[in-house]
Amino acid sequence: MSDTARDIEWQYLDSPVSGAVQVGELVSAAAGGLPIYKVMALGGGRAWLHDAQSGADRVMPITHFHWKARAAARG
Repeated sequence: MSDTARDIEWQYLDSPVSGAVQVGELVSAAAGGLPIYKVMALGGGRAWLHDAQSGADRVMPITHFHWKARAAARG
């Protein structure tokens, strides 16, 4: 993935809930955008993720994310 934290314009999610993020979007739990995850699937209040840096896959509750990449920043 070519996106880096400094290349992305982040949008703050004041109240991350179901519907706040969509499949294909980039999300992060921390301000500044690290680590960056790509949302691969959603269901039951959880997101299936791919870590952009390590290549690892994981599942986390949507409520853990407070930042997502703005659509224009993702290209």
